Amino acid sequence: MFTARTLRRSALALTGASVLGLALAGCQTVPMKPAPTAQAVECAYVTLALPDDVAGLPKRGTNAQATSAWGNPARVLYRCGVDTPPPSSDGCVSVNGVDWIRDDSEAPMYRFTTYGRAPAVEVMIDGSPEAGVSGTTALTDISDAVTKIPATGGCVGAEELQNATPTPTPTP
Repeated sequence: MFTARTLRRSALALTGASVLGLALAGCQTVPMKPAPTAQAVECAYVTLALPDDVAGLPKRGTNAQATSAWGNPARVLYRCGVDTPPPSSDGCVSVNGVDWIRDDSEAPMYRFTTYGRAPAVEVMIDGSPEAGVSGTTALTDISDAVTKIPATGGCVGAEELQNATPTPTPTP
């Protein structure tokens, strides 16, 4: 038989569980997939150094190793441990000492992948007008953390490429 005290405890426990459930429902994590080498120690260093805000957007939880997201809905997505890109003719931008290859094939969602760092980092930025996110600001905010992975190379421009190409020796 239930006593008044037992019923009160049960009611308090149920109320506490309900409040906790509602609080957690508001903190949904962003579903993401880990990159192939997300377990690399360099990814842990970068992920721990990521800022709480990117382009004015608050950081959100994710469900995968070496990932992060900012905004609600998520407008900036980060993954460490993606495949290191080979030399490419795609556009390359340098932001705070970090070179990024820009892929706009899924515009207005833009993919930026570090070049000359292993493991590589990928940042997806929603460039749609309603998102209101500056890609340059987002990369600037993230670049400081990415420098935890040492640069082993970087992008070159047409002038540098021309200067690096040996001049053919004339034959007599």
